[in-house]
Amino acid sequence: MESLQFMLILLLSPLAQGIIKKIKAMMQGRRGTPVLQPYYDLARLFKKDMVIPRTVSWIFHGAPYVVFASVLAASMLVPVFSAGRSTGLWAGGGVGFSGIGDIIATIYTLALGRFFLALGGLDAGTAFGGEGSSREMTVAILVEPSMMLAIFTAAVASGSTNLGVIANSGSFFFSPAHVLALAAFFVAIIAETGRIPVDNPDTHLELTMIHEGMLLEYSGKYLAMMEWAHYMKQMLLFTLAADLFFPYGMAGAGAGFGIAAAAGFWAAKMLILCFGMALAESTRAKMRFFQLPSLLGAAFVLSALSMITFVMTGK
Repeated sequence: MESLQFMLILLLSPLAQGIIKKIKAMMQGRRGTPVLQPYYDLARLFKKDMVIPRTVSWIFHGAPYVVFASVLAASMLVPVFSAGRSTGLWAGGGVGFSGIGDIIATIYTLALGRFFLALGGLDAGTAFGGEGSSREMTVAILVEPSMMLAIFTAAVASGSTNLGVIANSGSFFFSPAHVLALAAFFVAIIAETGRIPVDNPDTHLELTMIHEGMLLEYSGKYLAMMEWAHYMKQMLLFTLAADLFFPYGMAGAGAGFGIAAAAGFWAAKMLILCFGMALAESTRAKMRFFQLPSLLGAAFVLSALSMITFVMTGK
């Protein structure tokens, strides 16, 4: 059962996207789309025929598979509701692939998908695809240092980069360093998932879109895989935030009835993070692209302060 935790991210990630959209609509006084609308959209796209540009190479065809597989592989490395029982400083967390499933491998497995996503946007040779890809790489350069530094603060506090060990450690949580790292990581999630104020997931205006610009030439099954991978990445980052900063309620290996309770705790955390994301989007306007370094630079400062605070205070 524990080795199949990633199936929750695979199957429920469109539901999380639908919940965020529904909460945003309620906050804005609109009725909004049904919560299950992302599932309907994916089913519709899988049934549609694909229109392939004549100028593309194998990169265009292979990018959807690499993007989807990279996010799925990263999901296999992350404990969702059970971190297992670690037996040493670098012991595995009791989940599938726990021997190699540390936080560094997870983040850079996601980076592989981002790289091929940008290549797919460039391969079609359109202006919008190239613009979206260049912007995506610029945002990645700005956001990755703050994300990794916030993660390293949690790793140093627990004495390991293994997610199972970090989730089983309680010495770091609710300290000043924890609050600063959490704030930096939440900004990183917004940037990684293309949310307001970094990007607008609902726009197709060429002057504002980043993620959507790379997908303009995709259709049918390829577009469905890209969108599904994006939903999975969003829930995966939510799960990482829960593992790193709110691991309470995690079940041990073979915990029996505790597994169901742990799954309930995880679902509650996901709902809280979905609400937080919807609130952040509903209360902020999209920033101009050239203003993003200020926001992401502030996130890096917060993550650096979290590390400095932990080194100075030891908690």
